[in-house]
Amino acid sequence: MFYNQFSDIGMATAFIGERLQHNESIIFLAINQDTEQPVGFTQLYPKYSSIRLDKNWILNDLYVAEDYRKQGIGRKLIKTVMDFARTKGSRFVQLETAIDNFTAQQLYESIGFVKQQNDEDFFLYKIALNS
Repeated sequence: MFYNQFSDIGMATAFIGERLQHNESIIFLAINQDTEQPVGFTQLYPKYSSIRLDKNWILNDLYVAEDYRKQGIGRKLIKTVMDFARTKGSRFVQLETAIDNFTAQQLYESIGFVKQQNDEDFFLYKIALNS
């Protein structure tokens, strides 16, 4: 369970599979070299701008298994994302985190992510679409 969302492995597998099949997502894995088992991952989605004529990246998921936290794995995954984005000519990587996720905020800020203020020129609007 993540951010109080119901866990449905089947739906998640199908969703991620479709994103990968259509080249709509990039996933980086952290692998334990001794056991060759995954211990963490990060997932990116592209963010396009026809005004800036660029493709940047949204770091949507970052997860490290509990037994492997505080070992620098999350930092290494984020650095991998940043290196990848640079090779693609991207201008930025963006992410969001819960306002009470102080551990993540500390990590992001220590890497150099800057907490954004409300934009002076634009408002963000969202509308819920019912199926």
